[in-house]
Amino acid sequence: MSDHVRDLATLREATDRVLTAVGKLDNAAIAAPSRLPGWTRGHVLAHLSRNADALVNVLAGRPMYESAAARDGDIERGAPRPQPEQLADLRASADRFEQEAAADADWSRTVELRNGVTESAARVPFRRLIEVELHHVDLDIGYELEDLSADFTAREITFLADRFSGNAAVPQIAITATDGGQWTTGRADGDVVSVIGPSADLLGWLAGRREGAGLDCDSGLLPVLPAL
Repeated sequence: MSDHVRDLATLREATDRVLTAVGKLDNAAIAAPSRLPGWTRGHVLAHLSRNADALVNVLAGRPMYESAAARDGDIERGAPRPQPEQLADLRASADRFEQEAAADADWSRTVELRNGVTESAARVPFRRLIEVELHHVDLDIGYELEDLSADFTAREITFLADRFSGNAAVPQIAITATDGGQWTTGRADGDVVSVIGPSADLLGWLAGRREGAGLDCDSGLLPVLPAL
């Protein structure tokens, strides 16, 4: 199977997991804080739903969001909704994305995301998978970074390492997972900082989900990474 076909199949499984988990919550749980500062679980769910629609726009050749303000406004308006509405929206938006992805299309084409970022269309399902998996963790309802598959974790570390690669604000970093895998990121010059630890902790640090307590750094303090 091509990468996007595999990723779409994996995305269906991840979406089913989060739908099942959200289906067990009540209104009070939806209104409770998530792990993302300033966001309730309702904010996370509203963002997930609108992100699915935004990626439909991307695949259809439309702007991802009307504007940053419209994106933020949609999340704020959607956050206070009760659990049945959140769940129905999450399911319906996921279905819309799957239907758009099933359309006959050139998956090698280049599409545009936010802020002028471009990407191969074939990578969009993986970007949606990132949203679903990491925000499932952000909901703080029992799904942890350690529950993510080894394949997803390694690919997401690679994605984030590539994102920070060449960033002048990030020192040259050699990343080693004690459970397998090596990456480099940051500047191409200067002293190399070594960061070692379990893949889940490395992903948490790179994605801004953990401070890195489970990691070892030969320079003492972990490098401070720019916000994603």
